[in-house]
Amino acid sequence: MDFKPLVTLLAIVNPLAIVPFFIHYTQDFTREQRRRTIWIASFSAFVVIATCALMGLHILNFFGISLASFQVGGGLLLLTAALSMLNGRPVESKTTAEEDVQDAAARASIAVVPLTIPLLTGPATMSTVVIYAEKAKTFWQLGTLIGYGVVIALVTALCFSLAQPIARGLGKTGINVMTRLMGLILAALAVEVMSDGLVQLFPFLGR
Repeated sequence: MDFKPLVTLLAIVNPLAIVPFFIHYTQDFTREQRRRTIWIASFSAFVVIATCALMGLHILNFFGISLASFQVGGGLLLLTAALSMLNGRPVESKTTAEEDVQDAAARASIAVVPLTIPLLTGPATMSTVVIYAEKAKTFWQLGTLIGYGVVIALVTALCFSLAQPIARGLGKTGINVMTRLMGLILAALAVEVMSDGLVQLFPFLGR
């Protein structure tokens, strides 16, 4: 397995784009509370990726969904996510920051919701992991995919730990530029995922 799944996941999760949300949600936290939030969010992101890698295909089989159909649907979802990123919006964000903060206030911790789900690992991330899990032909390749989940968790922890310096260094403009760049890469990967699924569904397209 090459580094394409890792690049795709980094583009979708894009912890840099979530840094402003992390700062906003944890602005009244103590240093210890912020540190605990970082590690819970990072570990939760790994759990989501690992679970999708190990159980995603079984779930598809249970519902009788072919992988080719899932690839096309997942590719469309990735393309939609890429377009959102090109417009400067976080991939998995479905609501405004103010609405998420109000909802999170009623929960014991904002680390899992909304930071991990849906901001870090939402439907686009889950579908991507399932698609690449099917391509893993050996236990080593599947282990590598799960290992990429560890990398995502570590990158997330690093970005959140350096949230204040990153926000000051990049500024709003820098974060927007980074988000759009990752969106462009993700758009290209989405087209490739969809094309693989379409060729399986309609073999004459591959001629």
